[in-house]
Amino acid sequence: MDRRSLLANQLKSTLKNYFPQALDLVGEDLAIPLALDFLDKWPRLTDVQASKDITLRNFYYRHNIRRAELIQSRIDFRRSARLLTRDSAIIEVNVRIVRMLVAELRVLAEHILEFERAIEEAFAEHPEKSFFCELPGAGPVMAPRLLAAFGTARDLFPDAASMQRYFGVAPVTEKSGGRRWIHWRWNAPKFLRQTFVEWAGQTVVFCPWAKAYYEQQRNKRTGHHAILRALAFKWLRILWRCWQTHQDYDQEKYLQQLEKRQSPIAARARQLTLEMAA
Repeated sequence: MDRRSLLANQLKSTLKNYFPQALDLVGEDLAIPLALDFLDKWPRLTDVQASKDITLRNFYYRHNIRRAELIQSRIDFRRSARLLTRDSAIIEVNVRIVRMLVAELRVLAEHILEFERAIEEAFAEHPEKSFFCELPGAGPVMAPRLLAAFGTARDLFPDAASMQRYFGVAPVTEKSGGRRWIHWRWNAPKFLRQTFVEWAGQTVVFCPWAKAYYEQQRNKRTGHHAILRALAFKWLRILWRCWQTHQDYDQEKYLQQLEKRQSPIAARARQLTLEMAA
């Protein structure tokens, strides 16, 4: 994924040298088939300007863009666009670079698809897949990532805190003289940390208590990413116990615990539970 982002950013930078209008004609995501096919067919502004309206309209239709107003706005934009440069040397060198990057992105997309298929097959055969499939907001993408993060070697994490520290969601407190500050844990596996933070964001949509917690923190003017990091910290504490005891996560049981402890988010979480069930 990092490699794809790198190539897409290089492609965007190259287009800005001679054909920045392409970003308006295909959008900002240059790694998708729409963008790659467009740049293969029309690598220059003059190429797309020479094409007929119906050709461009059919191209967008084939790539599942059906909004008539969007297509028409792009066609009109194409007509009125002006060349950034008329220097043929600059244009042709950049066209060659664009073609090279498009070809690389196509090959990379094929290999990513093969990886995704292999991951899907391995996950389907894993004996503990059901635990992760049932987590709120996990889905077919996040569930395999969460399973890979946890693994099956339970003795590696004797308590929830060790797991929170390893995955980098536990903050670090430092002191020096009379000063005390808290910061992000730098020495941590970035992809695993990103996995838990991204998944925490999904639970805000699908889990009542997570949404209630998010609302509470936003009311305190806490930043979005700070809330998700704190939510990931909470989730790891919950999931560690479920994972260690081979028990599925029970949302109702956790809501009852919140109510028993008289948590400030308990009432809102219960209300959201009823709304989601309706």
